[in-house]
Amino acid sequence: MKKNLYTLLLLVFVTAQTVFAQKQVIDRVVATVGSGIILQSDVDMQYAQYLSGGNKPNADFKCEMLQQLLTQKLLSQQAVIDSIEVGETEVDDNLNSRLRYMSQQAGGQERLEKFLNRSLLQYKEDMRPSIYEQLKANKMRQNIVQKVDVTPIEVKRYFEGLNTDSLPYFNTEVEIGEIVMFPKLTVEEKAEFKAKAEGLRKQVTDGSDFGTVARLYSEDGSAPYGGDLGFNTRDNWVKEFAAMAFKLKAGDVSPVFETKYGFHFLQVLERRGEEVHVRHILIKFKPTAASIERTQAKMDSIYNLVTTGKLDFYHAATTNSDSEESKFNGGMVLNQEGESRSTLIPVDKLEASVFQAIDPLKPGEYSKPAQFTDRTGEIGLRFNYLKSRIAPHKANLDEDFVKIKEAARQDKVNRKLNTWFESKRENTYINIADDFKDCNELKVWISKK
Repeated sequence: MKKNLYTLLLLVFVTAQTVFAQKQVIDRVVATVGSGIILQSDVDMQYAQYLSGGNKPNADFKCEMLQQLLTQKLLSQQAVIDSIEVGETEVDDNLNSRLRYMSQQAGGQERLEKFLNRSLLQYKEDMRPSIYEQLKANKMRQNIVQKVDVTPIEVKRYFEGLNTDSLPYFNTEVEIGEIVMFPKLTVEEKAEFKAKAEGLRKQVTDGSDFGTVARLYSEDGSAPYGGDLGFNTRDNWVKEFAAMAFKLKAGDVSPVFETKYGFHFLQVLERRGEEVHVRHILIKFKPTAASIERTQAKMDSIYNLVTTGKLDFYHAATTNSDSEESKFNGGMVLNQEGESRSTLIPVDKLEASVFQAIDPLKPGEYSKPAQFTDRTGEIGLRFNYLKSRIAPHKANLDEDFVKIKEAARQDKVNRKLNTWFESKRENTYINIADDFKDCNELKVWISKK
């Protein structure tokens, strides 16, 4: 398995290197859109990324890639006309996210740089214009459809226009609430974690390489990258971290300080206007047996108040839950898929521990408080509330209005985008290389004049 992944990654990055070489030696224009051009190397780079997803070689996919690039070029050109801006921070964040994923796939930063035959810094600069255009196109697309909504009458018409034989069949869905608590440490319990952070800071100030110490000991997701967080504005960090990052000069190492995540210290690498480039080391808080015991006692007390009717679940969650995702929704968990943010969740999308907790419950009942580990590895305690359970069924307006409304809205969005593109294609000079003119996906882009 690992050998196959290594071979695939090698193929992908060798392909990427070939693309860069082609760009310098035998590149050509494959399409012109208004005042912009699309190069063969642009298509080939997208194809290399397609292969990186584990897909099999497919020459026809290049037709789809060129169609996407044509769409992107048309949107980004209109974005310039409409004065839609993309900040350097947005581009940096997107690039950093991509590189983190690519590094994970390649098995680390050093191996990725070897595959690319260039530093990540150089690769970022090579990719920056493309990412900038992608983000501008995305903003333009959002601008076109941001006011699209559907009325209940439109939802009804959309549903009645569907073929009844092809209506989707929905599995069991539930509405669930949660109250979550994470153990809180006392000052005395935090001391050992602060001492560890102070010890690492001393290693750095005594001459050890900051990046190496971060890779070995930091407990943050940036550790594989030497703790590097890239350029960010104040808004991208919690206030304690931002305050420390923006008061130091380039090269300075901060004292150890505390945030809700644990104890950090950071180094400022560069200042650029309202942005600062830092790297940091984090030592996370870890619950002690005593802190878990205190949290369990508090959770049991709230559970007893709720289940005996002395405290309603909504207020119990709002005032006591530590879940930032659900506490301000009265403890109700939202379906994260799509844009409807419905409280109805298919049971096959639930965490295994949540499903096991609510499976034996009847609507209106509560699971007992139990310990769990969240996506970040943090230990907490939780109990769930089952508000409703809908049995498997064929789609209907009564039970599935929210989902059908989202489908109707998406249909309206697609129609609006199609109308917009049709208008722009008719009034924009578009030329496509002869060897791409047989692509079915591109027929609509080829001028009939």
